[in-house]
Amino acid sequence: MKNEDKQNVCKENVYSSIFNDYSKTIFNYIYYKFGNEEKANDAVQEAFVKLWENCSKVSPAKAKSFLYTVANNLYLNVIKAEKVRLKYADKTLKTTNENPEFILEETQFKEKLENALNGLPDNQRTTFLLNRIDGKKYAEIAEMEGVSIKAIEKRMHLALKNLRKKIDGI
Repeated sequence: MKNEDKQNVCKENVYSSIFNDYSKTIFNYIYYKFGNEEKANDAVQEAFVKLWENCSKVSPAKAKSFLYTVANNLYLNVIKAEKVRLKYADKTLKTTNENPEFILEETQFKEKLENALNGLPDNQRTTFLLNRIDGKKYAEIAEMEGVSIKAIEKRMHLALKNLRKKIDGI
């Protein structure tokens, strides 16, 4: 995106490039906050709509930051309005040829893990999931969250400490 600074986000090819570069990571970021795929998709779509509406005001270099800010603000507005706690999808038990005891243990473990993750403060849960599930580095998470790398390190440390306390036997 070196040359794109001179270009305009209103140009279809620039906008398309920005969409291809950032839509998946913004979706993951918001999904980990919402815990709901549909709401995360809506927030990402709305963020890109707002980028298009403000394309003449946002430079390509600032588009990533703009998108994360808009998506995060949408998330905060929904949380404020609905007061929703994170719920993880895929709670259905899949039929397999596994041993019933194994399936029971697996179900109990998933439940324990979900409860432990839901018990984490939002910032720790988001940091943990972005790092461990999405493979984001602390610097990337710090940029997304608008905090220092040290703050992310602290959040991760506290998240791991809390998870270890809540999930014994792992």
